[in-house]
Amino acid sequence: MSKKSKKPAKGENQRNLRKEMLAVFKRQPRKPMNYKQVASTLGVYDDSLRNLLAALMEEEAEKEKLKPAGRGKYIWGGGGSDRMEGRIEITRFGRGFVIIEGRDQDVEVPRGSTGMALHNDIVEVAFNPSARRPKARVVNIVKRAREKYVCILQKEKGREFAFGIPTDPKVHIDFFIPPDQLNNATDGDKVIVEMAAWDDPEDSPIGHVVNVLGTPGDNDVEMHAIMVEYGLPYYFPEEVVDEADEIPKEITKKEVAQRRDMRDVLTFTIDPYDAKDFDDALSLRKMDNGNWEIGVHIADVTHYMQPGTLLEEEAYKRATSVYLVDRTVPMLPEVLSNELCSLRPHEDKLCFSAIFEMTNHAKVVNEWYGRTVIHSDRRFTYEEAQEVIESGKGDHSEAILTLNELAQTLRKRRFEKGGIDFNTEEVKFKLDEEGKPVGVYLKVMKEANKLIEDFMLLANVGVARFIGKAKEKQQAKTFVYRVHDLPDVDKLHKLRDFVARFGYKLPKASRDNAEFIIRDLLKKVEGKPEEDIIKTMAIRSMAKAEYSTNNIGHYGLSFDFYSHFTSPIRRYPDVMVHRLLQHYLDGGADVNAEDYESKCRHSSEREKKAAEAERASIKYKQVEFLHSKVGENFRGIISGVTSWGLYVELVDNKCEGMVSRDSLLDDHYIFDDEQLCYIGKNKGQEYHFGDEVTIRVVGANLMKRQLDFEISEMAQFGD
Repeated sequence: MSKKSKKPAKGENQRNLRKEMLAVFKRQPRKPMNYKQVASTLGVYDDSLRNLLAALMEEEAEKEKLKPAGRGKYIWGGGGSDRMEGRIEITRFGRGFVIIEGRDQDVEVPRGSTGMALHNDIVEVAFNPSARRPKARVVNIVKRAREKYVCILQKEKGREFAFGIPTDPKVHIDFFIPPDQLNNATDGDKVIVEMAAWDDPEDSPIGHVVNVLGTPGDNDVEMHAIMVEYGLPYYFPEEVVDEADEIPKEITKKEVAQRRDMRDVLTFTIDPYDAKDFDDALSLRKMDNGNWEIGVHIADVTHYMQPGTLLEEEAYKRATSVYLVDRTVPMLPEVLSNELCSLRPHEDKLCFSAIFEMTNHAKVVNEWYGRTVIHSDRRFTYEEAQEVIESGKGDHSEAILTLNELAQTLRKRRFEKGGIDFNTEEVKFKLDEEGKPVGVYLKVMKEANKLIEDFMLLANVGVARFIGKAKEKQQAKTFVYRVHDLPDVDKLHKLRDFVARFGYKLPKASRDNAEFIIRDLLKKVEGKPEEDIIKTMAIRSMAKAEYSTNNIGHYGLSFDFYSHFTSPIRRYPDVMVHRLLQHYLDGGADVNAEDYESKCRHSSEREKKAAEAERASIKYKQVEFLHSKVGENFRGIISGVTSWGLYVELVDNKCEGMVSRDSLLDDHYIFDDEQLCYIGKNKGQEYHFGDEVTIRVVGANLMKRQLDFEISEMAQFGD
């Protein structure tokens, strides 16, 4: 045994040296050091002590307080802990959960151990990964999720300073606002606060008011607040609007000559009655050989929006339009989205088109992609087109009926191949002039909506296959796909337990059968009373669709190739698709996949934020709608079960609120985290996912966008 590995003697000398050595590593946890470097730091030059130090470092490595770093060096290991980076989610009760890429299980951060982290921050945590249920502490903030926070200003009586109380319940701290940082805000205002400093988790962070939104409860104030809360812009910078206004509006003869002229073909749009941007149109004509020529015409945004401009920079930053309850916050300024690029009737418009030759049985026998000029003959609302489909009469009835028949064939074929119908009941509000909800209704997808959807899918698939399908001895070129992975096996296990409550038996999920479980289940529940709740839970079990240059196909739609080509007015990935398609049509070389993958990630993240903001606006209007109905009873279905209570969705209006665990007073209830249910210890009453209950509305907190319910009684599903 060498001197370095000799077992040290016990005693005070050893204990002190061990403590001092560990302190050196703690101070510089990421720096690899050998025993000579540590000895030098401590001022230890005696050979026997240096040998003792080397042996102590080996001992601490065996205990995992130090970690080997090669060539006799070690780094701080935190006493059996590891340091990893991830995104932290913090509940309104202060507990955190860190999602770490590549790790199946989230890491829990107890209340009090989140340090100076806030919800959705990227953090570094220390924890023992080998523990059965690892618990972590935040040791570093890598990146803040947001720079600005929506707060209610609360001034201290008789004091000049104030506090900013965040409206997001997951932001679990208040901001201290010094007197000179109030920006003329007054007590009770809803404001935007930017964090200036935060040096101690025991103290409030210091913030300053960057903008005063206005009075809480005002519709515009609340919608703007939601946009800020999710890091989304709610106005265009003046210089971007000016640049858009300077774009030439005239379509020149030279431009028309470079395009396929389709102005003499019957063309129309079908959109919601309140739509202002018409970004897609359909054309139809009978060919001499008896087939149909169908054009899917998409606004040519890339003609007007050039790379390197402020307009392009702003569109990329936004990446998507945002659809709140009462408004659209567009990706492009109004002069583009509602004028130049909107396919308004009786105007010549520049398009990027997908033209299909199709038989009477909806078989595509030929296709063409390229730039066109069109002239829309008619603008239909969905309701007007639906009336034509149902009555067989009206403007261009023959064309609409033909397109509908072909669409039905395409749809049937898609579902036969395993495509999933993602359409669920969508909540809509009737608003008064001030934006207050006076009614709630559910949007129903009818044939006219599905007609447009089917032809948009046809174009999206066609474009993706045209570029992405590798030809013989030729590598597929870089492209932007809309991809959707197979369902998560662990989530399918939970779905299996959930649907068992309704009498459905699912096979044990594995990677081999995950593809078929949800498809088979949705066929079984079709037309049943429980269809909506099971479909909603099944969709939650799936992966989220996203953008990527790596084509893994689209599970939900059952397409091997799928992209987004049809909405460049409102989605930046469609802009990328148009540019790449034209680049390859012009014979361009393959592009850098890494650059486009980065843009795909950004677009996916922005899309997620936009969806969260949309849900938040719906939630606000739901709370506002039920605010006057506190004390009333409603039928609901348990849509979530957590350790802190039950979530219940109301049957009639789809509003969701929470039944706090503390409000279950008729028994002592035990939360079963395996079965995800509550069980009454004395009476045996159980509350599970999918159970129907009658609830009473006991609270509607507009600031927190939170509904509080109490259970009045149980009910039998389907009664």
